[in-house]
Amino acid sequence: MWAKPSFVSFVSSYDRGMTTSVEERTVLPPAHPESLSPWVTALSRTGDDAAVLVGPDGTRLALPLEVFEVLRDVVTAMSQGLAITVAPQHTVLTTSEAAHLLGVSRPTLVRLLEAGEIPHDKPNRHRRVRLADLLAYQARTRRARSADLDQMVRDGEEGGLYDLPLDAPVERLPVDK
Repeated sequence: MWAKPSFVSFVSSYDRGMTTSVEERTVLPPAHPESLSPWVTALSRTGDDAAVLVGPDGTRLALPLEVFEVLRDVVTAMSQGLAITVAPQHTVLTTSEAAHLLGVSRPTLVRLLEAGEIPHDKPNRHRRVRLADLLAYQARTRRARSADLDQMVRDGEEGGLYDLPLDAPVERLPVDK
């Protein structure tokens, strides 16, 4: 099974009256991810001042908190050797786009919508899902899965699943060379 690249989503913006198009792309980490350590350290510091981006021409722009957090997440992931996928997302998604973002089939997403798990609108024949609602659902399910796993471990520990009798022989598997 291959690991999915980390997902960072950007909303397309307008620049001087013209649409700035951001294509989906995946960026591989540098050959030596540890070279990003100083960046991770610098971006992990907190302070009262807003972060500033200095352009090649010396122009200084205050970074909105959301942009700073995305930059920090990207650098942290790449420093761990992970690839990053940058993909523009509308704030209102089709069911196909929403299913793709969640990593489920479209019929599965439709079942979640119909069951009331994720709010949606149906202004005409087609359902629309707000990105904020989809991300909230994703966070809820992640928290619920984590809580369920924690409970399973507690139940196993209380039930003695991890206890071995003191007289049980310890068997070691042979090491292949």
